[in-house]
Amino acid sequence: MKIVAIIPARGGSKGISRKNVRPLAGKPLIAHTIESARQSKNITRVVVSTDDPEIAAVSGQYGAEVVWRPAEISGDTASSEAALLHVLEHLKTAENYQPDLIVFLQCTSPLTSLEDIDGTVKVLLDEDADSAFTATPFHYFLWKKSQNGEVVGINHDKRARPMRQEREPQYIETGAVYVMRTEGFLKAKHRFFGKTVMHITPPERRWEIDEPIDFRIAEVLMQDQRQRQNLQALPSPISGLVMDFDGVFTDNRVIVFQDGREAVVCDRGDGMGLDRLKKLGVPLLVLSTEKNSVVQARCEKLGIPCHQGISDKISVLKDWIKKNNLNSSGIIYVGNDVNDLPCLRYVGCGVAVGDAYPEVKASARLVLSARGGKGAIRELTELIIQRLKEDKICQM
Repeated sequence: MKIVAIIPARGGSKGISRKNVRPLAGKPLIAHTIESARQSKNITRVVVSTDDPEIAAVSGQYGAEVVWRPAEISGDTASSEAALLHVLEHLKTAENYQPDLIVFLQCTSPLTSLEDIDGTVKVLLDEDADSAFTATPFHYFLWKKSQNGEVVGINHDKRARPMRQEREPQYIETGAVYVMRTEGFLKAKHRFFGKTVMHITPPERRWEIDEPIDFRIAEVLMQDQRQRQNLQALPSPISGLVMDFDGVFTDNRVIVFQDGREAVVCDRGDGMGLDRLKKLGVPLLVLSTEKNSVVQARCEKLGIPCHQGISDKISVLKDWIKKNNLNSSGIIYVGNDVNDLPCLRYVGCGVAVGDAYPEVKASARLVLSARGGKGAIRELTELIIQRLKEDKICQM
């Protein structure tokens, strides 16, 4: 099935200047939506409709195709539907391409996840619907002013104040994801046609960027979202932590003295985090391809078993797991380079430091924000401790 994601993004934002390319959590606003779309299991291509060179450049940088939008449908009064129809017409004319489904995404909803996108596609297909959208539960009382100035209830009788669980469920459109069958959309020329269904998303993911303050709120929500996603990526139960040394404990650089001796720089915070894990009884191991006295010295100081000068890490890892009667699905392995890939792929949770080699990041279940030697291990140990606490609470 051919499914195209279309992201309209004008350059002339009036409320917030250059909104669609303004940085949010270290990336241009539109980049978050593009990345979610590209992670989708269903979407086969991602297209950004824009009239702006900077937005086009950013979109291309993050892996989206660009269709240039003409001036007559780029003004403040132009509808999103006009941009969608233009993209479909362009693809049909240039490539004789027509998708089966359109996924219309708003780049002003940066917390949109791939679950939201794939979930909306799924509900449309499962329920044999024509159009679908994301919604979230709504439980507030709405009011309006009548012609005589009296305030009256819209979705309730002001004489009765039922509890939330007693009220008929209501939902608010998030404005983030819309899915449509292409043939029906081309006929109807609007996003809601035929049988319409909805995919329910969590309230915290419906945040839209309309005002400057929304960027600050979205930053906090995204940090919280990332924390939850990282915790969910960890195995449960956790049976051990195995770490590479160079590029994980260190920033992958080495200081060479005139007499040939070598030195590296480590983060003291990493040691504190590992000490906490030891006290919680988590088995720890360091595996290093390099053979250097600094590796052994650091591990001895931390009280962590270490194997160095290893060309075949995966064999040593398997032996350690078997010897200690551990479950490989509960092992976490953190690395930074291609020689870590077999171990990353073997264990239950492969982790890459923030500056790891791209192929390692692509294979990892969890990518840390901190770089090697710059607190990456401390970041991971804090996550593990939080996960252990949550698992303990669940067992009570």
